[in-house]
Amino acid sequence: MTQQERHEAIVELVRRQGYVSIEELANTFDVTPQTARRDLNLLAEVGALKRVHGGAGIESSTVNTAYHTRKTLNLEAKQRIAELLASRIPDSASLFINIGTSNEFIAEALCRHSGLEVITNNLNVAAILQQKTDFNVIVAGGQVRSRDGGIIGEATIDFINQFKVDYGIIGISGIDRDGSLLEFDYQEVRVAQAIIRNSRQVFLAADHTKFRRNAVVRQGNLAQLDAFFTDRPPPEPLVQLMRENDVALHVAMPDTDTKI
Repeated sequence: MTQQERHEAIVELVRRQGYVSIEELANTFDVTPQTARRDLNLLAEVGALKRVHGGAGIESSTVNTAYHTRKTLNLEAKQRIAELLASRIPDSASLFINIGTSNEFIAEALCRHSGLEVITNNLNVAAILQQKTDFNVIVAGGQVRSRDGGIIGEATIDFINQFKVDYGIIGISGIDRDGSLLEFDYQEVRVAQAIIRNSRQVFLAADHTKFRRNAVVRQGNLAQLDAFFTDRPPPEPLVQLMRENDVALHVAMPDTDTKI
């Protein structure tokens, strides 16, 4: 069993039981307690589980990880995903970009483009793109969330509904095994659904830690996308779902772009 396979098995065990101890993991996977402890620390760093004394438990399905923590998690993978997705956006295109740390890296990658028109409900994205004098950046109105600069609410939805753009770029907090796209904030979900409805093509950016991560609000399904950009091949049921619904899967491995 490789380390990645062991990590996936640990996450599945924690989700099934709710809690596992270091001693239990050492016995189950025939590793030393030091290795089990290191596995849990690595998984906790990427938000796959919650580290507690003597073991680990499941992440909350109702409260997201703090913004500043999410900004630094799986940093290199998010940057690879951002570069790959940005390479699929032509110059002079129109696009929505919604809330999420991955989308902020995408905004940075898009700064090498020209002539883009961007509508966003993410103040951090707007701040990144405002340096481009040849871009037209439009910020949605609504309620500003102080914790991450996201803009949400009925006014935001009404604003989004006034546009029809070439590309909608969305992020997500979790992807369930049936392909459900999951979030923590109902108001954020309603804005994202408006973006999906008003985009000719919808691109999702999410690193592998989102596979099977729990969150309480259902935003939609992988089948609604045109393309999914990630850093590792998803579980086979998700790959099969995307094949059945003609969703392009782009995996941003180091130094490669694997299209499945």
